[in-house]
Amino acid sequence: MKKLIITLGLSGIALIVGLYAKRKFDTPTHQFKYAVKRVVDLRDSDSINDGDIIFQTSLSQQSKAIQLATHSKYSHCGLIFKRKSGQDNWCVLEAVQPVKWTPLTEWISRGKDGHFVIKRLTTDSMITKPMLHELRQIAEGYIGKNYDIHFDWSDDKIYCSELVWKSFYKMNKFELGALQNLGDFDLSHEGVRKKLKERYGDKIPMDEKVISPEAIFNSSLLKTVKSN
Repeated sequence: MKKLIITLGLSGIALIVGLYAKRKFDTPTHQFKYAVKRVVDLRDSDSINDGDIIFQTSLSQQSKAIQLATHSKYSHCGLIFKRKSGQDNWCVLEAVQPVKWTPLTEWISRGKDGHFVIKRLTTDSMITKPMLHELRQIAEGYIGKNYDIHFDWSDDKIYCSELVWKSFYKMNKFELGALQNLGDFDLSHEGVRKKLKERYGDKIPMDEKVISPEAIFNSSLLKTVKSN
């Protein structure tokens, strides 16, 4: 009986903890308050710099397909820079529809469970202030472009990891992750095949050059500075 009571007690605690965790993210208000606290923590701990790359698990319709195809937890990324935008000085330049600035609080609150990872170049000497300025100028040049649902390698339209990769490459030839062909990914899952069918019909461009969030995330040129 004593063991049963202890077991039931522990189960009750686990249930309360689970409900609390769920409640933290179950409404836009809770999500936003959580994100504001995270941004304040980042600012106060100096855990954020211009040019940092931030990753999250997106809740978009295509996110699951990206995760399955790339075997990655992360399906979205963007570039962080400091700029004045309402109550939030830190923003993410991201390729959505269209490419735009998004306040960091909004960006964090939009991701799965408010989780994010921030990475930057392994040493500060790899990128100078003039280079950061150039990086920002290059990235801002994509603002207003449409999101590329077909993942073409042209600059006519652009997707999230393409924006990050090309901005660093055009700035100083940094290759943040190895480029792959679309056919290199795991396209065996039904959800992935369905999404490809929606985008390409029966003519999937297997040789199309692609850069994934996972490839950038695992780049040897980057280090993790914050994981929340």
